[in-house]
Amino acid sequence: MSLRLGHIAPDFTAETTEGPIRFHAWIGDSWAILFSHPKDFTPICTTELGNMAKLKPEFDRRGCKIIGLSVDPVAEHRVWAQDIAETQGIAPNYPIIGDTKLEVAKLYDMLPASEAGAADGRTAADNATVRSVFFIGPDKKIKAILVYPMSNGRNFDEVLRLLDGLQLTAKHGVATPVNWRPGDDVIIPTSVSDEAAKQKFPGGWRAPKPYLRFTPQPK
Repeated sequence: MSLRLGHIAPDFTAETTEGPIRFHAWIGDSWAILFSHPKDFTPICTTELGNMAKLKPEFDRRGCKIIGLSVDPVAEHRVWAQDIAETQGIAPNYPIIGDTKLEVAKLYDMLPASEAGAADGRTAADNATVRSVFFIGPDKKIKAILVYPMSNGRNFDEVLRLLDGLQLTAKHGVATPVNWRPGDDVIIPTSVSDEAAKQKFPGGWRAPKPYLRFTPQPK
């Protein structure tokens, strides 16, 4: 199945480095980020998992759970975590899914449903498309998807920035312009009439064009 923004994130059960989970129950009423990796003991992913561990307090502050996935057994994840701690200065402090049968990778359309085999014997190149970041809201719907190639490390500062924007728009019904950062002006969506905007944004707005209305970020 092809996943799109607004789709319900597929539920699943899986073994993780912190024990078995059912995904939707694990999310609960939180936001969640699922970020995937094609193989354990790979160089770029080693840096990514360490960086995510350092940023975990920021995700906690935003009420967002984080969970990794790698197409290898949980036992290997635990050994890899020692390498991550040694080279990045911190071990993963969040669960990592063991997707040995490729079930979650296929469920989330990162590998073709017809893909044969299991994790054993596969290389990172075989799993090159298992490099996605899924942003999932408390309603269990997919809010955003980022996909990176194996050759380039993900920018987790951008993951945080996008999460901030998604949470802001979900709460206040605004939109964010190019290169928006928390505290910058936001945009009043075109679906909100001027009359409705006067009630919702009593501080007013500036409009270089009728369809382009900037207003201070709601608190």
